Amino acid sequence: MTTPLTQIEPFAGWDGSIAGARALQKELAERVRLVDDYPPLHLLAGLDVGFEEGGSVTRAAAVLLDAHTLAPIATSLARIPTRMPYVPGLLSFRELPALLQALGELPAVPDLIFVDGHGIAHPRRLGIAAHLGVVTGLPTIGVAKKILTGNHEELGLQRGDRVDLLEKGEVIGTVLRSKDGVRPLIVSPGNRVSLASAPSLVMDCLTRYRLPEPTRLADRLASRRDAGKAPRQGELL
Repeated sequence: MTTPLTQIEPFAGWDGSIAGARALQKELAERVRLVDDYPPLHLLAGLDVGFEEGGSVTRAAAVLLDAHTLAPIATSLARIPTRMPYVPGLLSFRELPALLQALGELPAVPDLIFVDGHGIAHPRRLGIAAHLGVVTGLPTIGVAKKILTGNHEELGLQRGDRVDLLEKGEVIGTVLRSKDGVRPLIVSPGNRVSLASAPSLVMDCLTRYRLPEPTRLADRLASRRDAGKAPRQGELL
């Protein structure tokens, strides 16, 4: 299923196999643009995914925020049958259909999207934030809670401390301390954002929590247990 925001088919040519998915990731990764090409920021979005009914239903949440105040404007929630089991490194093939639906149901197109997951900090440089950015053409940043691949030097304990995430000498992201003493975030650009700007943009969206507001609010909505009471499309948090 595609949405009006989709510029290319998310899984074009995929034969359904794991090998085919990895080959498609490598192909799509060549379309990722690691340059600052986002417009003036007025609207931000946060995206995250949870699961219901023992994993048989994928629950994707999208939150639209004012970029200046970080106040939530609207939310969208998409529930679709889960189409693929969890396979490490292939998260986007499991979660992207629901995320695209939720994103497409927001009342406006965001200028920048924060995704709970990886951008290029991925073995084939196409985590879910990068996959989403390529197929929509929109600027995206991945904000993950754990490292998928790579290594880094020791990180300071103060808010704002950061070090490069490296794989075979290549910088693929930033390990960022978003709050004093808390576990760091793994930040990497997805599309149309540079490696240097991604962590600064995340810092701009931090309040008193570990997570930046876009993904914090999306995480809260995606992981709610009271699914029947979740906000409807366009409803404020």
